[in-house]
Amino acid sequence: MITDWLERRRLVRKGLACDKTRLSHSDDTLQSRLDTSWIVRLIVLGVSIVLLHAGVAWSHLTDTREDQILAFIVFIGGLMLLELECREVWRSNSRLVLFLGASWFNLIGIKSLYLFWMAHYPDRVAQFYFLCPCTFAPFLITLLLGTRVGLFSVVQVSMLASLLTDQKFSFLLVSLLSGFTAVYFTRNVRKRVDLIKAGVAVGILNLLCAVAFGLVHGRTPEVLATQALYGIGVGIGTAMVVSAILPLVEGAFQITTTISWIELADLNHPLLQQMTMEAPGTYHHSLLVANLAESGAKAVGLDATACRVMAYFHDIGKIIKPEYFTENIPPGANPHENLSPSMSSLIIIAHVKEGIDLALKYGLKKQILDAIQQHHGDSVVSYFHQRALQQQRDAREGGKIMNMREEDVPEVSENSFRYPGPKPQTKEIALLSIADAVEAASRSLEKPTAQRIEDLVNEIVEHKIATYQLDECHLTLNEIRDAAEAMSVTLKNMMHTRISYAKKEKTSASTTVKPTKRNTHTGTSASAAA
Repeated sequence: MITDWLERRRLVRKGLACDKTRLSHSDDTLQSRLDTSWIVRLIVLGVSIVLLHAGVAWSHLTDTREDQILAFIVFIGGLMLLELECREVWRSNSRLVLFLGASWFNLIGIKSLYLFWMAHYPDRVAQFYFLCPCTFAPFLITLLLGTRVGLFSVVQVSMLASLLTDQKFSFLLVSLLSGFTAVYFTRNVRKRVDLIKAGVAVGILNLLCAVAFGLVHGRTPEVLATQALYGIGVGIGTAMVVSAILPLVEGAFQITTTISWIELADLNHPLLQQMTMEAPGTYHHSLLVANLAESGAKAVGLDATACRVMAYFHDIGKIIKPEYFTENIPPGANPHENLSPSMSSLIIIAHVKEGIDLALKYGLKKQILDAIQQHHGDSVVSYFHQRALQQQRDAREGGKIMNMREEDVPEVSENSFRYPGPKPQTKEIALLSIADAVEAASRSLEKPTAQRIEDLVNEIVEHKIATYQLDECHLTLNEIRDAAEAMSVTLKNMMHTRISYAKKEKTSASTTVKPTKRNTHTGTSASAAA
């Protein structure tokens, strides 16, 4: 690294290199190794077990050995279920830290509140059950890691919280019910106000539990009202706290929720507004690709909003030199006619690097940067590659006339016309790459009948598979087929033809029939009277 830097400085001093460097997006190998390291995972689990034993022993009123053993069994059992059902969390140390961190933050808060309550209000333990924020971890984990992981957090937090406090079944039941309610109403949250509605739902559940337990135990109306207010306030308050810290946690763990995707789908983003002015053809192309990618994602159960947002930004690099891309080239003014195929290919391929540069400057999400970098994979710019091969053949034919050797004509390297990659690494980006190719190819259809559109989409998909562009995205053949069918339907709707309405023929002045005047007295026409 140091020698490369010194060599670059030497070339800059001689004027043979530029002292400016392009912003680049690449996977941090150290971070990826840490994220999958078993050593790091064991350290995280070891710290969690230490915290577990310390939490049980913290100001515990009885002998802690039995409770510590029970807590250890619950903790290990929960991790075993997590490894079986949610391997994507178990195999990622960052997500495991998020799961355990949110759970332990929630448990520490519960334990602190319990000790405070027992020190000041030991005769009102039942009210503590409805004042306890047991839904913090379920809210946060469901939003960031999904419904299944959220359900695991409900069981884990509820059982461990019961062991950390007074081990009452009533508390465990209220915690489980409120947690399940939080997960149920958070699973489809699309706006921040929906999260507040989920908090209201938890509050209503707490209210019903307070009334039910109060009636069973013969509580006074004042106590019932207090418990109900505690339950509603804690449900809404927890949702508001989660909504406030959600952007910070998203940034720290590089996770994008549906809420953030919807906010990014705003077409008033400065980059998209710049695209409308400087590359309107690319902007229109991106909107159509977004429709195709979204329909494909819905067909296979992926995040359709994420696919739409990725499609909006996947070609922002074309803003730098929009006049070199076919959707922005006016008829009769093709700048590639004066360029060699290799130079044209370099300009086309450069839009990926330019897009990453713009995305980094504007602080776009990592998933969008990945989409910009991967949506072409390592495919070949076939048009200019074929053009270069044709020029090579012409040069060799001309060389024969001039008695030139074939070795004097330079070879055309396919790698010079190939995108840098990598291939799509996620299902969403793979669908984006298919939608991008389908939309671009559909412009060449002269008569877009339904059968031709289906054949086009199938041909694009088969070419992607044959060139190994979908090998690393984990899409199954069934998913590819379902997505292709959905894209075909969407493309048919976008390219349907309208009935041409018949125009009224204009009649000449000589053949125009003038209306006759009628005699108001006799009811006959004036011409007839004459």
